[in-house]
Amino acid sequence: MKLLVGTRGSLLSLKQTDIVVERLKRIYPDIRVEKRIIKTRGDVIKDKPLFMMKGKGFFEKEIDKAVVSGEVDFAVHSMKDVPTTQPLKTVLAAVPRRESPHDVLVSSDNVRLMDLPKGAVVGTSSLRRKAQILRARPNLSVKPIRGNVETRVRKVRGGLFDAVIVAEVGLRRLGMGRYVTEVLPFKDFTPAPGQGALAVVTREGDDKILRALRKIDDPDSEAEILAERALVKRVRAGCKAPLGAIARVMGKTLWLYAAVLSPDGEERIDVDLSGDARSPGELGRRAGDGILEMGANELIRRWRTIL
Repeated sequence: MKLLVGTRGSLLSLKQTDIVVERLKRIYPDIRVEKRIIKTRGDVIKDKPLFMMKGKGFFEKEIDKAVVSGEVDFAVHSMKDVPTTQPLKTVLAAVPRRESPHDVLVSSDNVRLMDLPKGAVVGTSSLRRKAQILRARPNLSVKPIRGNVETRVRKVRGGLFDAVIVAEVGLRRLGMGRYVTEVLPFKDFTPAPGQGALAVVTREGDDKILRALRKIDDPDSEAEILAERALVKRVRAGCKAPLGAIARVMGKTLWLYAAVLSPDGEERIDVDLSGDARSPGELGRRAGDGILEMGANELIRRWRTIL
């Protein structure tokens, strides 16, 4: 079998695609997969923070179009970038085994977050991370930063920022784990829904390819992702809202924690629930209802007034 896979051209995207291809080859030793690099809107617009860009699907829309048109057979995305409403004529074929969903601090001189000097400049392009930083350290200066993982680390090492917060999984996949200063705890730095997971997408109705890709699906990882995405859909938060969510399977139980913060980080509304791992969507919707009842919409509305 020969397949074409669509991917962005960044080093991390290519590494992530390699992960999926290698897992396919373990099951189908004779499979041949050719990469097709596709430039996305997020790759083209580099001069403004993501939260200031209109629309959604910045890093996968063009690739999904190539899947639907038949230019490629499937695509590999970072799950956290994928909108909760699946684009027409595409289907989420598999969620491979999830890697670390944690955020981490990378700082000059390996200084931990609570030990950074007053006024230290921390870079992030995420509204969620900005609020989390301000909640933990209101006396730090949080500045927007763009660029791939390697660029962000280089800006710290070059003295342009005192620290950055990035996803641990990106550093590890790039072989840059040595730069991790501190792994940040879930309840203080609740990650983006889907962080650490990959989304393998194919055309709706292409059953042969769908069956092949389903073989690399990890049921526990899929359950975690389905719970987190059901929560986001219930809250109608969108990818720009400062909503963090993390689900973890523990045996037959699925734990889900989610939090929304005010722009200054002073207010936090969170929910901590457990349920049956076989019903992830139900748990996500229940968590969404809970966080809405506590006033999450008001905090999200506050964010929208400043964007």
